[in-house]
Amino acid sequence: MRNECTRRTALKAVAGAACLAGTLAQAAPARRLKVGMTSINWGFRPEDAEPGIRDSAKLGYHGYEVFGDSIDPLQEQGGLKALLDKYNMPMPSGYLNINLHDPTVRAQQMENMKRWGKVLRECGSKIAVLGPMGVPKDYNFQAAKADVVKTLNEAAKVLSDLGLIAALHQHTRTAVDTEEQVYAVMEAVDTRYVKFGPDVAQLQNAGSDPLKICKDFLPLIYTVHLKDYLGVPPWRGYCPLGMGKVNLPAVIDLLETAPNMTHLMVELDRTRNAPTPPFECAVICKEYLMKQGYTFRS
Repeated sequence: MRNECTRRTALKAVAGAACLAGTLAQAAPARRLKVGMTSINWGFRPEDAEPGIRDSAKLGYHGYEVFGDSIDPLQEQGGLKALLDKYNMPMPSGYLNINLHDPTVRAQQMENMKRWGKVLRECGSKIAVLGPMGVPKDYNFQAAKADVVKTLNEAAKVLSDLGLIAALHQHTRTAVDTEEQVYAVMEAVDTRYVKFGPDVAQLQNAGSDPLKICKDFLPLIYTVHLKDYLGVPPWRGYCPLGMGKVNLPAVIDLLETAPNMTHLMVELDRTRNAPTPPFECAVICKEYLMKQGYTFRS
């Protein structure tokens, strides 16, 4: 099935959303935050960007977060901003891959931050989400911690000079993953520059309590990847909102009080064997959030 929505699917989704809006308008609490979508629901490749932006725009999401490895190819193909403008899609944040644990590649990481950061600013982004790269099986966090912290601090200062806020995004099987690692790093970095952008489902996957961690770092949270976690295939254990184990209503209510947040960024890891195409996943997540009181663009 194609990634992009069909006309019939789109009309069905719009009609369903309108019905939900009328039914839930009085029952749901008023919400402050806007809801955006991240790119990996459609995939990591540059050619996945346009279907994701187009579908997210059709569904009325308030923003789109591009995946960092797509930035350079998209710039060579006419520019990311032109693609966003084509569908009238804001980009409040961008996801930038960064190697935190290997000091021998730190200089190259800073060059990446400068180059990608300039593109993010051109596209109107305010937040650079720093996603650590994967680590080897014999990764020793305690041995790597000082390098992780140093690289984060340097990258955040580079991005700050460009007018961007850097937010660490802890990630499964990377340099910063577990609850212990999150606390160790966030308590060691220079929080004048390094902020927090957790993924609540990946916290759940790591055996952490997403609600507790969000509560403890609430003033430092500037963005969030919002997805659910069930622990079974096909989406690498993740699933559309409302189908898993994350206490999403409590997390959402808490994040509504985060003083520095403007967007919840919906995400679902795309996998080859996914039973539901990306557009349908985005519809499911939209309908779940409408039940929680969120509104979408017309």
